Amino acid sequence: MDPILNPFSSGTRLRDMIRAIRACKTAAEERAAIRKECAAIRASINENDPDYRHRNLAKLMFIHMLGYPTHFGQMECLKCIASPGFPEKRIGYLGLMLLLDERQEVLMLVTNSLKQDLNHTNQYIVGLALCALGNICSAEMARDLAPEVERLLQFRDPNIRKKAALCSIRIIKKVPDLAENFVKPATALLKEKHHGVLITAVQLCADLCKVSREALEHIRKKCTEGLVRTLKDLANSSYSPEYDVSGITDPFLHIRLLKLLRLLGEGDADASDSMNDILAQVGTKTESNKVAANAILYECVQTIMSIEGNGGLRVLAIGILGKFLSNRDNNIRYVALNMLMKAVTADPQAVLRYRATILECVKDADASIRKRALELVYVLVNESNVKPLTTELVSYLETCDQDFKGDLTAKICAIVSKFSPEKIWYIDQMIKVLLEAGNFVKDEVWRALIVVISNASELHGYAVRALYKAFQKSNEQEAFTRVAIWCIGEYGDLLINNVGMLDLEDRITVTESDAVDLIEITIQCHALDFTTKAMALVALLKLSSRFPSCSERIREIIVKYKGNFVLELQQRSIEFNSIIARHQNIRSMLVERMPVLDEATFIGRQAGSLPDAGSISAGSSVSLPNGVAKPADSLVDLLDLNSNDAPAPSSSGGDFLQDLLGVDLSPAAQSGANQTSKSGTDALLDLLSVGSVSRPVESPSAQSNSSAIDILSASKSEKASVSPLDDLSSLSLSSRTTSITGAAPMMDLLDGFASTPPKSENNGTVYPSITAFESSSLQLTFNFSKQPGNSQTTNIQATFINLSSDEYTDFIFQAAVPKFLQLQLDPASGSTLPANGNGSITQNFRVTNSQNGKKSLVMRIRITYKINGKEKLEEGQISNFPRDL
Repeated sequence: MDPILNPFSSGTRLRDMIRAIRACKTAAEERAAIRKECAAIRASINENDPDYRHRNLAKLMFIHMLGYPTHFGQMECLKCIASPGFPEKRIGYLGLMLLLDERQEVLMLVTNSLKQDLNHTNQYIVGLALCALGNICSAEMARDLAPEVERLLQFRDPNIRKKAALCSIRIIKKVPDLAENFVKPATALLKEKHHGVLITAVQLCADLCKVSREALEHIRKKCTEGLVRTLKDLANSSYSPEYDVSGITDPFLHIRLLKLLRLLGEGDADASDSMNDILAQVGTKTESNKVAANAILYECVQTIMSIEGNGGLRVLAIGILGKFLSNRDNNIRYVALNMLMKAVTADPQAVLRYRATILECVKDADASIRKRALELVYVLVNESNVKPLTTELVSYLETCDQDFKGDLTAKICAIVSKFSPEKIWYIDQMIKVLLEAGNFVKDEVWRALIVVISNASELHGYAVRALYKAFQKSNEQEAFTRVAIWCIGEYGDLLINNVGMLDLEDRITVTESDAVDLIEITIQCHALDFTTKAMALVALLKLSSRFPSCSERIREIIVKYKGNFVLELQQRSIEFNSIIARHQNIRSMLVERMPVLDEATFIGRQAGSLPDAGSISAGSSVSLPNGVAKPADSLVDLLDLNSNDAPAPSSSGGDFLQDLLGVDLSPAAQSGANQTSKSGTDALLDLLSVGSVSRPVESPSAQSNSSAIDILSASKSEKASVSPLDDLSSLSLSSRTTSITGAAPMMDLLDGFASTPPKSENNGTVYPSITAFESSSLQLTFNFSKQPGNSQTTNIQATFINLSSDEYTDFIFQAAVPKFLQLQLDPASGSTLPANGNGSITQNFRVTNSQNGKKSLVMRIRITYKINGKEKLEEGQISNFPRDL
C-alpha cells in the first residue's frame, strides 16, 4: 500500500497520526490504532532507518503520553543523542526525559554521551545535556558528571550558567557529599545581575544550606549582607518591563531571596539583626491589592516569624495577616489563618487584637476556613477571655450548619472544661450546648457534667431548676435529656421545695406531679433510645421515695413496661415494681442520693492518666491506702495460676460497687465485659446483707445504699465503660446474677431482705499459725480462726516483722486470690515497720472459700515499702495453708 494513503506507516507525519487517533470513536478503536502504529514503528526500528528515527521517536512520545507502553523505543533515544546534529539530539534528549527515568539501567549507557555534550563547543547542545541531566540524573551519573557541571557554573553564556545551577541542585540532592564542591561557585553567582541566573543561584544556595551545615555557616557569614543589599535594590528598583508582574519587579526573585534569608536568619541573632530593616521595608511598602504583592507579603511574614526578630517586626507581621483575614479571596484568608496558628505561640496578645475578625471567619461559608478559624479560636482562649469567646461560639451554635455542629460543639466543650472559671458558669454553658447540640456531643461530655454537678453540693438546687426550665423548652437532644432526668431523679425534692435559691434565680413553682409528668413524657418519647428510658425508670424509682404521694402513680407508670419488647426495660420494670410494692421498709435506703463522684479520678481517666485494669507490671506498685484490697482483675499479673483456680480478668459488679463506695481502684472493665462474674454478685449480696446468714453486715450508709440501687438500675448497653459516672448506666444486677443463679432467684433476692441484719458470734476455732512468707528482710506470719457455723469463711491475722536494720515506710500489703475465693482486707495497724524486729504491723482479712473441702486456699501476695525513700517490692505465692480451711 502506498505510504501516503496509509496513516500508520513509518513515514506518516506526527500530526496525521494524532488526527487518526482522535478520529477513533471507542477505546477499542484507539487501542487498535495504537497497536498498528507501534507495529509500524517496530518495523522501522528493525530496518534501522535513520531517515524516520526522529519522527518515530516523536510518535512514541505521544503514545507514551496516552499511557501506552513504549519501552521498545528506548534505544532509539540513545541513537538520536549519539547523532552529531542538533535536531536529532534535541528529539533524543526530549525522548530520554519522557520515556526513561533514573531507575532504568539503560540510562547508564547515555552517561558518556552526556559527558561529551557537556564539553561540546555548541552552547545549545550543552544546554540540552544540562536539561536532561537536571531531570533524570541518578546518583551514579551525578558523581561522574559533577566536575563538568561545576565548570559550567562559570560559563560565559548566562543561560548555560542558569541551567548549570539548576542541574547542580539535582546533583546535591542526589549526592549531598558533593555539596562542598558547589559552595564557592554558587556564592559567586549571587553577584550576577541577570535575574535568571540570580534566581537559580539563590535556590542553589538555599538547597546547599539545607543539605550541609558547613555550607550554611559559610553562606551566612559571607553572603548575608550581599543578599540584603540585593533585596533592597530589588524592592527600590524602578519599573522594568522585562521583569514586571502587576507593577512589582520580579516577585519570584523577591520570594526566593526571602526564603534564603529565612534559612540564614533562623537561629542566628546577628544575621537576623542585619535583615530587620529590609524586612520592615518590604512589609510596609508592598501594596496588598495584587496577588503578586500578597505572595511577597506572605513570604515576608514567614521570614519574620522564623528568624530571631524583635517584637516590633512580629507585630508588623501579624498586622499583615490581619489584613489578609479581611481579603475576599478564600485562599489568602486560609493561609493567613494557618500562619496565625504558628504566630500565636510567639505573640498571643498581638493575635488577640484580631479576635473579632477570626470569629467572623468561624461563620464563613467555606468549610475549610471555618474549621481552621475554629482551631485558632481554641488556641487563643485563656482564663481572661474564655467568657466572651465562649458566648460568641455558643450563639453561633444556634445558626451554624448541621455538618459543622459536631466540630463546633467539641471545641466549645473542650474550652468550657479547660478554662471554666467557676462551676456555675460551667453548668450554664454546658446546658446551653446540650440544649442546642446534645446529639452531637460524646458520652464523656454529659457524664462530665453530671460529675461536676454531683461535686457542687451548693449548686444542686440551681442545676436541677435550670435543667427543668430548659427541659420544658425542648427535649429533642438525647444527651441533655439524660442529664435532666438524672438530676431530677437525684434532686427532685430540691426542685419542688426551691432549696438552695441563688440571688440570680427567679422562684419557680413546681409540684411533685409536674416532676413526674416530665419523666413520664420522656419515657413515652419514641425518639429516645432504651438507655435514656432505662435512666428515666431509675429516676421514677427514686422519685417514688422522695414523693410518697405520687408513689402509686409512679408504680403504675413503671408497671406498663413489664411486657416491653426491650428486655432491659422489662426487667427493670419488674424489679422496680417489686421494690415499690413489697419493700417499702428498705426503699428509702436503696434510693438515697448518689455518693459524690470523684471528679479528679474521672478527669484522670478521661485523660488516660490512670492505669487500665490489668496493666500493673511486675516491677511497679500502686499507691493505695494500706488495707485496701486491689480487685483481682487489676492484679491480673499476680494471678499467673494457669488452671481452673486461676482468676480470669472479668468485669464484676463488685469492682464497680467498690468504685462507687469511694475506693480509688483502677477501672475494671475488660474485653469480657459481657461475661458474668460471681464475685460481683457476692459483693452485692454482702452489701445488701443477703446470702450467708452468718456473714456480718456493715451498718448501712447513704452511700452504700445509693450505690446498691444504682447498680440495680443501670443499663447493660454500656458495660464496658470504666468511669465512676458510667455506673449510672453500665451494670444490671439481674444481668450479673442470671447466669449464676437463674432468673427466678432475683425475686428471692428482693424477698430475702431482712429488716434486722443477723448477728454473728465473735469467738471461733483457732488453727495453728504458719510462716507464710520469709525473705532476708521480711517475715510474714498467718494466724487463722473460723466462726462457728460458717465453715467457708476463715479469719486471718497477718503479722509482718522487719528482719533488716533499716526502717520500712509506706508499707502496703496487697493480695489476690482465684475466683472460687473471696477476699476482704481490713486496714493495717500502721504503715511504718521498725527495724530489727523491734515492732510489727498486723492486718486482718477474711477469705471465703466457695469450694470448701474440695479446694484449699491459695494466694498471691505483693508487698511494697520504702527504705530511705527508695521503693522496694516483694512478691510470692502462698499455698501451704491448712487443708481444712
